[in-house]
Amino acid sequence: MKRIALFENTSKPESISWAEYTANKLRELGVECCAKLELISAFSSDIGEYIKPVPPNEFDKFADVLISFGGDGTILAAARTLLNTEIPIMGVNVGKLGFLAEFSVNDLENAILDLLKGNYRVVDRTVLETKENNKVVYALNDFTIEKKDSSRMITIQAYANDKYIGDYRADGIILTTPTGSTAYSLSCGGPIIAPSTQVFCITPISPHSLTLRPLIIPDTNEVKLKVYSSTGEASLVADGQFYRSLKNNEVVTFRKSDYRVKLIKPLNSTYYDLLRAKLLWAANVVGADFKKDK
Repeated sequence: MKRIALFENTSKPESISWAEYTANKLRELGVECCAKLELISAFSSDIGEYIKPVPPNEFDKFADVLISFGGDGTILAAARTLLNTEIPIMGVNVGKLGFLAEFSVNDLENAILDLLKGNYRVVDRTVLETKENNKVVYALNDFTIEKKDSSRMITIQAYANDKYIGDYRADGIILTTPTGSTAYSLSCGGPIIAPSTQVFCITPISPHSLTLRPLIIPDTNEVKLKVYSSTGEASLVADGQFYRSLKNNEVVTFRKSDYRVKLIKPLNSTYYDLLRAKLLWAANVVGADFKKDK
């Protein structure tokens, strides 16, 4: 590992502080670094002088890996920047839960050393896409169609490979990747999906009918959603970011992208370890005498 990009997009003091800490450690280890000028300007002058200013859309010309400082939202922003590159992302969690930003600031020095030694693994994550007026929009977590400027529900007709699924009368609908299954979809009653599973999930948001449940479909399916709202408009949201308004009877088509997002994970940690740590699964369930099977 020779050259590393540092990424922070929220201007939060704690994220900037940990990015500067990392830049100083990498300087001590003789590792070349780059970052956007705005981040470098927030560092002390002696450390800032060491960092090469590079716009994020040109990181692929310099860096072998990117370290993201913040929460999962920061990783999503980094992923959009690096989508057509092979640069993996290491997420340092300076936020709260952090399913994607898996590395803790409490053990950051060791994580940096492991990164430089190659003691990590890289996983590929599925990406969703939709084409809008010859422009392709991507989402690592999910796309959402939701009501806009009204408390009244909207109706969305859903199709998979042009086969009619049904009408969703709800506050909206989420189309999520396995990566996004622990995000908005989970809070709406959707299932947790292991990231290696080759599926998407359609999750209604506060549906009018209790029989409208989350539906898992193969990720080879092309999904079409047709919207109707009493206000004449709904919102299309990609990874939590409003993209544009949708008009009544407009159809949006979603499919699996050819692109993948590469994430760096601890070498000896599994997805199930992550679930136990973040969701506190099996915490003191049956007392101290219980021992897990070896």
